[in-house]
Amino acid sequence: MAARRLMVQGTASHVGKSVLTAGLCRLYCRRGVRVAPFKAQNMSNNSFVTPDGKEIGRAQAVQAAACRVAPRADFNPILIKPGGETSAQLVVDGEVAGILRAEDFGLVRRNHWGNVQRAFSRLNDDFDMIVLEGAGSPAEVNLRKCDVVNMAMARHADARVLLVADIDRGGAFASLVGTWTLLDEADRRLLKAFVINKFRGDSSLLADGIDRVVRDTGVPCAGVLPFWNDLGLPEEDSCGWREHGLRRSDGSDRIVIGIVDVPAMSNATDFEPLADEPDVELVPLAQTTDRRLDALLFPGSKQTVQALGFVRSNGFDRLAHRVLSDGGTVGGICAGYQLLGRVINDPDHVESDKEKVSGLGLLPVETVFATKKVVRAVSGCHVESGLPLSGYQVRMGRTSVNDKARAFVEIYSNNCSEVMDDGTSCLDGRVFGTYLHGLFDSGPFRRWWLNGLRAARGWSPMSETRSLSLDARLDRWADFVEKHVSMAVVDRLVDGYD
Repeated sequence: MAARRLMVQGTASHVGKSVLTAGLCRLYCRRGVRVAPFKAQNMSNNSFVTPDGKEIGRAQAVQAAACRVAPRADFNPILIKPGGETSAQLVVDGEVAGILRAEDFGLVRRNHWGNVQRAFSRLNDDFDMIVLEGAGSPAEVNLRKCDVVNMAMARHADARVLLVADIDRGGAFASLVGTWTLLDEADRRLLKAFVINKFRGDSSLLADGIDRVVRDTGVPCAGVLPFWNDLGLPEEDSCGWREHGLRRSDGSDRIVIGIVDVPAMSNATDFEPLADEPDVELVPLAQTTDRRLDALLFPGSKQTVQALGFVRSNGFDRLAHRVLSDGGTVGGICAGYQLLGRVINDPDHVESDKEKVSGLGLLPVETVFATKKVVRAVSGCHVESGLPLSGYQVRMGRTSVNDKARAFVEIYSNNCSEVMDDGTSCLDGRVFGTYLHGLFDSGPFRRWWLNGLRAARGWSPMSETRSLSLDARLDRWADFVEKHVSMAVVDRLVDGYD
C-alpha cells in the first residue's frame, strides 16, 4: 500500500518549512505512524553523516530524529553545498557527484531526477507516511523548468501542499497571494492550505488579511504559529544566527565566545549547543573586535583557502594571538582546524587555484586536499578529559600532525580494536583543532570545556547544565505546532480530502 503524503512548501527561504516539517513528523510519529521526511534537493553547507557514511542535509537528520528513525540518504537524495557565488559541490544519494555550476543548474533535473524518484519510491515502500519539504519558493518561475523539489515533486508524489509564510519579515499576505498567482492552474489545485509563521502579537489583528487571502485564492488558513525565539532546533543553514544572533546570558561572569563568520561557512550547528549554556554569549564575527573574548572559534568552510584569506585580511590572525595572550582559547573545527596549521596543500586544485598556502601556524600540522571525500560517523574520547564524544567527519583534507603533538580526540573503530587520532592541541589545550563535527553536542564535555574558560578568568566552575535533549525539544515543538495549527485540516490533506 502506498504511503500517505503531505508536502510543506514556503513562500520563500527561511520561512519555517524545515521546522514545521519536523513538528508534523513528530506529531504523526507519536500517533504510531511510521513516518519519513523527504526533501528532494537541499542547498546547505550544514550537513550530517548517516550511520552508513552518507551525507545529507542537517535539517533532514533532525526530521529523521523527529520520526525516531535513523537518518538515511533517501531522505535527501540531492544535496548542494555552495562553495562560492557560482559553483557548489553536488552530493547525490549521499556521495559526491561532481561540481554544479550556476550556468548549468538544470543539470540536476536532467541527470538526477531519476535518483530523486527512486529514493522516494523506496520510502514509499518502507513507510506509512511521507512528509515532503520544498525549497525556497515554488513561485520562482525562472527555475520551473529545472524544478525537482517543489511542485514537480508534489505532482510526482501526488501530495497536497501546505504553504508557509513568514510574517516576521513582512509581506506575508502578498507572498501568499503572489505565490498562488504565479503557479500554473494544475499546481494551484495541489495547494490546499496555508500557515502563517513567526507572528508577534494578538493574532486577531490578522483576521482581515487572512480573509482577503482566502477570498482571493480559495485556500484556507490552517493556523498561525507565534514567534518562538528559543526554539532550540539545529538550523538548516547559518542564516538564523547571522540575522537574529544567539542567546546572551545574564550576569557578570559571562563567557564570551567569538565565532568567525568565514565565507562558505559549513556546519554552523557545531556551535549552537554552546548558546544553550546559561553563562555563555556567542558572538558572530564578520570583522575583528576590541571586546575581550574568552575563546575564538574558527568553523568549517567549503572554501578553506578563501576562508584563510578572509581571516588574514580582516585581522582575525592578530585577534587569535591577542586572545591567547589574554589567557583565552583558540580552536578550529574541520576547515577551521586546517587554517590553524602551518601549511595547506592543494596539488589537484580541489578547493582553489593555489597549490600551497601558509596557515596561521598555531598548530603543528600540515593539510593536503584529496579528491576523495571522507564521510563517516565516529565516536571516541577527548584525550585530556577522558570524556566520551561522538559525531561525524565530512572533509576533503588529510592532516598530518607533528609526532610530538598531542592528539585532541581518540577515535574508535567499529569493534574498538583500533584507535585513530583526530586533531591536536597545544599550549595546555588553549589551541586545538579537530575534524569532529558535533564536538559540543556532549553536555559533560561542553561543560568541562566551558569550566576551563571560567577557570582562566578565576571564576568558579558551574555544574553540568541539564539542557533539553533534541528528542525533548522536538516533543516541545510538536506540542506547540499542535496547539496553533489545525491538525483536523492537516489530517484531511494527508488523507487526500480537499
